[in-house]
Amino acid sequence: MNFVETALPGVLIVEPRVFGDDRGFFMEVYHAARFTEAGIGDSFVQDNHSRSSRGVLRGLHYQQPNPQGKLVRAVCGTIFDVAVDIRRGSPHFGRWVGVELSEENKRQLWVPPGFAHGFCVTSESADVVYKCTALYEPANDRGIRWNDPEIGIAWPPVEPLLSTKDTAAPMLRDAAILPVFMG
Repeated sequence: MNFVETALPGVLIVEPRVFGDDRGFFMEVYHAARFTEAGIGDSFVQDNHSRSSRGVLRGLHYQQPNPQGKLVRAVCGTIFDVAVDIRRGSPHFGRWVGVELSEENKRQLWVPPGFAHGFCVTSESADVVYKCTALYEPANDRGIRWNDPEIGIAWPPVEPLLSTKDTAAPMLRDAAILPVFMG
């Protein structure tokens, strides 16, 4: 596996080794020792799978307290996946990185606890699978507005399809409960 640093410290692109032939392919998507060597020693406690159609934009989501780290991949289709540093006191507060994840490139994105996460589907549909480091707790579910101009995410040029919850999410400056940077 190859672990690629992004512009946000702690957010990593994971590129698996893919072994393919005329029968198909094989790849290892998670290996605890290799992830620990790359600085991702968190334990995963929940796996999630979503299917969305073109233009569906999910996010920006986070959980506080008990933040979740997420290891995200698109097993079918293509998404533009985003991580935003929302940790109060972080030198990178409000900055974002985005990466294309697809069934073709087989990349994964590690979104550490303390970051908001979102994605937009750019193919006809996409199946997204992600591992979480903390269980989902509905009472601690939080969000930031996907199009907050102070964050300035350059989303793909598709008409976004949003949930009512995501449409009503607050701007980052108005979010009442944010994680704290532990440096």
